[in-house]
Amino acid sequence: MIADQAGVIDELVARTEALTVQNQGLTAQNEALAVQVAELRRRLGLNSSNSSKPPSSDGLKKPPPRSMRDRSGRKPGKQPGAVGTTLAPVDDPDEVFEYRPDACLGCHTDLAEAPVVDVTRRQVFELPEIRRQVVEHRLLSCRCACGRVSTATAPAGVNAPVQYGPGAAAAAVYLLVAHHIPFGRVVRILTDLLGCVVSAGWINDCLSRTAKALTGFRDRLRDGLRRAGVVHFDETGVRVEGRLRWAHTACTPLLTHYHLDDKRGQPAIDAHGILPGLRAPQVAVHDGWMPYFKKPYDVVDHALCNAHHLREFTGWADANPQNEIWANPFIDLLREGNRLVKKAKANGRTYLEPDVLTDLHHRWQQAIDQAYAANPPPPGKGRGPILALIDRMRGGATEIWRFAHDFTVPFDNNQAERDIRMIKLQGKISGSWRKITCARRWLQIREYISTTTKHGIATLTALRDAITGNAWFPALPE
Repeated sequence: MIADQAGVIDELVARTEALTVQNQGLTAQNEALAVQVAELRRRLGLNSSNSSKPPSSDGLKKPPPRSMRDRSGRKPGKQPGAVGTTLAPVDDPDEVFEYRPDACLGCHTDLAEAPVVDVTRRQVFELPEIRRQVVEHRLLSCRCACGRVSTATAPAGVNAPVQYGPGAAAAAVYLLVAHHIPFGRVVRILTDLLGCVVSAGWINDCLSRTAKALTGFRDRLRDGLRRAGVVHFDETGVRVEGRLRWAHTACTPLLTHYHLDDKRGQPAIDAHGILPGLRAPQVAVHDGWMPYFKKPYDVVDHALCNAHHLREFTGWADANPQNEIWANPFIDLLREGNRLVKKAKANGRTYLEPDVLTDLHHRWQQAIDQAYAANPPPPGKGRGPILALIDRMRGGATEIWRFAHDFTVPFDNNQAERDIRMIKLQGKISGSWRKITCARRWLQIREYISTTTKHGIATLTALRDAITGNAWFPALPE
């Protein structure tokens, strides 16, 4: 009897131990699944306002706008003392029509011969009716007394019996590249404007001619960017010939350069040829993608985009209110630093006081320590995305706060994002490129349009000059 009871007890103990082990396994599995669910929920909540996802990925559930900037306290619209812009009369109108009153409003006397004592001017700004203009060039042939017949030489650019002029070609390129209008619609627009059928082949030839005319301009761009003090970098995926490729940009507030490559990483950066040519104290501004830090790019100073950091911290705070405890100090400090730099610039200063910088860095380290304390390392080998973010805040403090030490360095990388956004917009409106040669031509012309626009040059004028062999070139930095 006792032996039977002992056997039952041993069996119960064994089953209890087995259930305990099973429970521990299920508990660990449940914890792992909870982490996965939380991460998936966080990813579902990511959008362009709290992550680095582009606005085009938001779809129909686009969130309401949420600016990363602090409130300025100013009312919307024109600010007091700011120079206004309005339609102003010109001194030399193209046409003038005069209207004389027929008779006196009092005694009804005829005023046909009455003297003019005052003039009220009213001007109407209008576009003339668009119609084609056909210019005929007649090449005369003359017979000399010796009997030989000589024919006059045609003007430059007049090569065929019938052709379109540089203005029409500039308009085609303008619609295609500056405004992202698809080929078929450009054909329809120019056919309506010119009153004759325009072929897609001619439009493609306009692109080819314009890109070829800008070869020297691209060389000047590279030279100018390699001499610039601060250069912005970014890259984005594009569809060309049915596959993913990468468009890279290097730019400043006055220059824009694009490069199309099969790769995204270091081979493409080397082929682009801008970053390898920079040396400290020149600064490369980017989003912190690791290939930008590799050798030989470590010989240049780096600055990180803090707009990306603000979105990342906001995303973690949105995912879980408990994250606000450690995420908000980073957000507040970055905004405070940006505000202090803007105020100093507005007051004509070129630096922050050393004690202000010391305080900012001290509080930054406190925020890092607080974030580590709130996010202990998870079990296992991986550290997780939160700790990876905190590690970047600690290891990249110099690059993150470079804008506060050097006022020529901006707070963010918005310049590159604005310039590369046009490439994304092209894909969204007109789709992918069927041939890589077409994509490269488009990018070459787009960088010319972007650069001339930054210098205040009218796009149509710049394109016409390029087509006629007189492309505009930017001045090189000192």
